[in-house]
Amino acid sequence: MKEAIAGIEPQLLWNHFYEICQIPRCSKHEEKIRQYVIQVAERNNASYKTDEVGSVVIRKPATAGKENAPVVVLQSHLDMVCEKNKDTVHDFSKDPIKIKRDGDWIKADGTTLGADNGIGVAAALAVLESKNMVHGPLELLFTIDEETGLTGATMLGKDMLNGRILLNMDSEEDGAIYIGCAGGRDTELLLPLETEAAPAGYQAVELKVGGMLGGHSGLNINEGRGNAIKQLARFLFNMGRELNFRLELMDGGSKHNAIPRECDAILHVKPGDRESLAKKVAEFDSVLNAEYQGIEPNIFAKLITDGVKTSGRVMTENLQKRAINAVFALPHGVLGMSHAIEGLVETSNNVAVVKMKGDKFSVYTSQRSSVGTELEEVSGQIIAVGELVGAEIVQDEGYPSWQPNPDSATLKEAEKVFKSLFNKEPEVKAIHAGLECGIIGDKFPGMDMISFGPTILGAHSPDEKVEITAVKKFWDFLQSMLEHLAA
Repeated sequence: MKEAIAGIEPQLLWNHFYEICQIPRCSKHEEKIRQYVIQVAERNNASYKTDEVGSVVIRKPATAGKENAPVVVLQSHLDMVCEKNKDTVHDFSKDPIKIKRDGDWIKADGTTLGADNGIGVAAALAVLESKNMVHGPLELLFTIDEETGLTGATMLGKDMLNGRILLNMDSEEDGAIYIGCAGGRDTELLLPLETEAAPAGYQAVELKVGGMLGGHSGLNINEGRGNAIKQLARFLFNMGRELNFRLELMDGGSKHNAIPRECDAILHVKPGDRESLAKKVAEFDSVLNAEYQGIEPNIFAKLITDGVKTSGRVMTENLQKRAINAVFALPHGVLGMSHAIEGLVETSNNVAVVKMKGDKFSVYTSQRSSVGTELEEVSGQIIAVGELVGAEIVQDEGYPSWQPNPDSATLKEAEKVFKSLFNKEPEVKAIHAGLECGIIGDKFPGMDMISFGPTILGAHSPDEKVEITAVKKFWDFLQSMLEHLAA
């Protein structure tokens, strides 16, 4: 597995990335990766501190002669999205990520890679250990739980940072410098799980919709990728007008910020209706492949009739109707484009997870917008759907957007550095994904921030991969930026 990074530059960064891949680090379980960065600090005689939630700041003194340069914060997050294909055997609580090289890409074997944001963490640690870089005083900030709650940034101790220049290393596009991001909020709809014995004589079958690309619900939401939960609900809604069936289970998605790739349902039908149902599923499979031609090459809908495990209980008819209607009615995808920045998704919603949660039927959704009032509107739409079906509604406070500052002094420096290194202008843009910059900027007034990173494709899905040549460019840019800021 380590041979995947053999001979790749910068070797110091890739060595750290390999070590990071050996360490379990799902969101809210960052204990071991936090200990790793602390160990790197200790063996380099660097001072560090942690706050009450577990984020870490490591301080590296300036290069000789640069002690009076402004303090620069290098920021990344320790956690990763833990997703795998259903047929992949992997325990994220203990198994290392199996990395492999495919041409100019590093990827994982059936799981997320964790380049988001493992590359940023590895880069910061490589800066810490480098002996020949020129830089001013540095603060290396490693936050926890970025992917599921932005907890590290939200709860960051106000005594943790002195610097007012921040380089966030959590974006995923070579050649782009980000100066703004969307805000977001999560909303969950909960229906009491009312069940009864399946009707006598009915048989259990399993409906599966899957094979989709999934991906990051901020970065990939504008690409028209399929949402397995929405498509399965669409089929159930329409089939309910033609065939009588009873719903036992609906299960799909696993992360609020990942577009769901797979969704399953267990249905109970009359034996005489199985053939008709199988025909309708086959027709729906053809519909999906026609609608997503050129986007989702592996999309499928299929019916399993043998060996289906069942509890023998189904939702009451009232709950079944409300559950299917709620999922089918919820908006998904791009809901508005920015009028200020061409090509930027302004507002979206991701119908992310549906599952039986204890004694509740749960539908978890994630809203994003770069405009606060638009975020309130789409969040209100989710509430309205919940109220129509009589659901309990749980909505968090969300996190703020990061408003672009085109006059940023750090941005101006970055543009000059990029042009001098690569002989072309960088793309300066905002991102629909949520970065921690908005929260950190609110907490530390006067923070001047940019975000950049190498090309990472398929983040939050098992297709995640990072481009090797882009990592080298990212590293060269980071080194040069630190040198120029020190001057």
